[in-house]
Amino acid sequence: MQRYFVDKEYWLDEQVVIKGDDYHHIVNVMRMRVGDEVICNHPDKEAYLCSIDRIDQQAIYLNKINRMTDQVELPVDITLIQGLPKGDKLEWIVQKSTELGVKKIIPLNTARSVVKWDIKKQAKKIDRLKKIAKEASEQSHRTDQPIIESLMTIKQLSAQIEEFDHLFVAYEETTRQIKTDKLYTYLENIKPGQSVAIVIGPEGGLTEEEIEQLYAAQFKAVRLGPRILRTETAPLYFLSVMSLLFEES
Repeated sequence: MQRYFVDKEYWLDEQVVIKGDDYHHIVNVMRMRVGDEVICNHPDKEAYLCSIDRIDQQAIYLNKINRMTDQVELPVDITLIQGLPKGDKLEWIVQKSTELGVKKIIPLNTARSVVKWDIKKQAKKIDRLKKIAKEASEQSHRTDQPIIESLMTIKQLSAQIEEFDHLFVAYEETTRQIKTDKLYTYLENIKPGQSVAIVIGPEGGLTEEEIEQLYAAQFKAVRLGPRILRTETAPLYFLSVMSLLFEES
């Protein structure tokens, strides 16, 4: 069944109103008619089964049938801090991480990031990523959409660490100052309701200097298995482990 995120202003007492791109999708792509049912997501993370009551030239009016009670969000809030990868890989990472339950995604500017965003390009990129996250949330029947933050540096990131209960950085090496541990050594300390952040480097990884900056900001260096993962694979590994631990165990 199709699912749509609807802004708070379009929720009435007993009805929901859909306009814009979702109106086009329902009417012109899905070819829905009066009586067809969809699921509407409220910004407060509630979802309702709704039936189309009428279709006007620019708006669809739906009647609420009942509130959905399925729990589909990860019990742990996970923030992915992703080093800027080449090409359109970040779009793929956003899509798949959304499907796996990520709470927030922060693009990270690193020394080995080949891609560079200027101010104009950044605004367009972020808008594009938000659209991808919205569509992936609807496709995977989530009740929440990931937050897509603006591009950050490690210095900017370090100023926001207080909002997280657990901080990790994926790193396959061991430096003179930093010992890299296996991820599972920290898993028993993570509890439902807590927030977790993980930094994933771009192609070529993070520099030793960047790792030491993150270490100084209380990030723990962890290995994601014995093999070297691509930058677009590492987030999926981490999110899958968290899903197994908190949703399937």
